[in-house]
Amino acid sequence: MEKSDELVGVAEGVAVVPVAPPLRRIRQWPLGAVLAIVAGVTALLLLADSEWLSRPAVQAWRTVCLAITIQALPFLLLGTALSGAINAFVPADLFTRVLPKRPALAVPVAGVAGAVLPGCECASVPVANSLIRRGVTPAAAFAFLLSAPAINPVVLTATAVAFPGDPAMVVARLLASLVTAAVMGWLWLWLGKEKWLRPVLRHRHTGHHRGHSRWHEFRTGFQHDFLHAGGFLVLGAMAAATFNVAVPRAVLDTFSGSPWLSVLFLAGLAVLLAVCSEADAFVAASLAGFSSTARLAFMVVGPMVDLKLIALQAGTFGRAFAWRFSTVTTVVAVTVSVLAGGALL
Repeated sequence: MEKSDELVGVAEGVAVVPVAPPLRRIRQWPLGAVLAIVAGVTALLLLADSEWLSRPAVQAWRTVCLAITIQALPFLLLGTALSGAINAFVPADLFTRVLPKRPALAVPVAGVAGAVLPGCECASVPVANSLIRRGVTPAAAFAFLLSAPAINPVVLTATAVAFPGDPAMVVARLLASLVTAAVMGWLWLWLGKEKWLRPVLRHRHTGHHRGHSRWHEFRTGFQHDFLHAGGFLVLGAMAAATFNVAVPRAVLDTFSGSPWLSVLFLAGLAVLLAVCSEADAFVAASLAGFSSTARLAFMVVGPMVDLKLIALQAGTFGRAFAWRFSTVTTVVAVTVSVLAGGALL
């Protein structure tokens, strides 16, 4: 509706409130909201009871899909709540004041700071998004995104429990994950392009808006981030469940005999299985037929690159960023894992 049309009623002494046509409203729906509706329909299918859905393969798919979603959902809630709190309550310049001014130094500091967040990769994506919106250099935010799921106390404790009597595995995971996060941050400083982050930079938030309460901003930001990320989480869980059901377990034995193939295979398996970082150490420990280095690669790659994380990154930062960042992260994580495994294990 043109602005002149809106004022016609006022000119005639009658106040007219313009109403947007239905199609325009539909176009303004966030993609995450649409995906959330799709996720709700999918959940109904998963929980439904019918003869076709009672087949063993379909039941296995339903179980894995629900397990991944339910396992990651609390941490996604934590991450989106923390992201909303940062946007609403934290001063805009706090992070830029705390982190070193030089981006090259801010990267390792942000990577070490990832140890303070006891969550998985689902929580780190919205938090990293919030940091970028607050003016933190993307390289530092990405270092935090990669390190937080892998070096926080909960994950390291779970690793120590899963590998009793093997503290070298815990140290190797800590160092390999931290080095990978720092290297990726520095690579972004060197090769990264802002045009890959247009969805984030276009909506950069620099502080509290006057006229809105901070609780209103928190609720609005939390609702938007959760709906947007939740749909992609379900899509990632569905892809991981499909792989779990479609690939025979006998394939694992085929690759375990070769040192190099075992590393590559478990790295790829970590991407496809999409196991939460709090639980991946127990999965790695169960793969006793593989070398320690291969299992280390599984634990380093998984929290940084998996199907649900790629989907979350695509929904948050854009597809142009997600496929480039995930590919390079996988290569760096595998390389660092091999070097750390060879030196410490």
